[in-house]
Amino acid sequence: MKTFNHNHYNLKLKEYARELRTETVSKAEKVIWKGLLSRKQTGERFLRQRPISHFIVDFFAPEIGLIIEIDGNSHVNKGNYDRYREDKLVSLGYTLIRFTEGDVIWNMDVVSEQVRHVIHVLRAGMSSSSS
Repeated sequence: MKTFNHNHYNLKLKEYARELRTETVSKAEKVIWKGLLSRKQTGERFLRQRPISHFIVDFFAPEIGLIIEIDGNSHVNKGNYDRYREDKLVSLGYTLIRFTEGDVIWNMDVVSEQVRHVIHVLRAGMSSSSS
């Protein structure tokens, strides 16, 4: 089974990622972490603020290569950069799903359902490719 644990890990961004985990966590990131990702409620282990290639992603499930991004106010005028970033990460073999802060705060049930669905699809794909 392919894992994504250390693929494309960028040591140069390690300290900055640590700073992001401790100092600049948004309300939506706290909500999704505590409500869905931190306690293995999905059956997957997620890492926060993980350096991959020359980016730092919000949440990463290394066993299935899933990246979850939460777009807050800082993403308002960064559509082209976000698309570039997403295209680059997908080209490296990762699956990326994106939610707005509003989605997470006001529609956590829908976000949870979508995350669980993507995890199910990725697991199914991995088990069928390893048979």
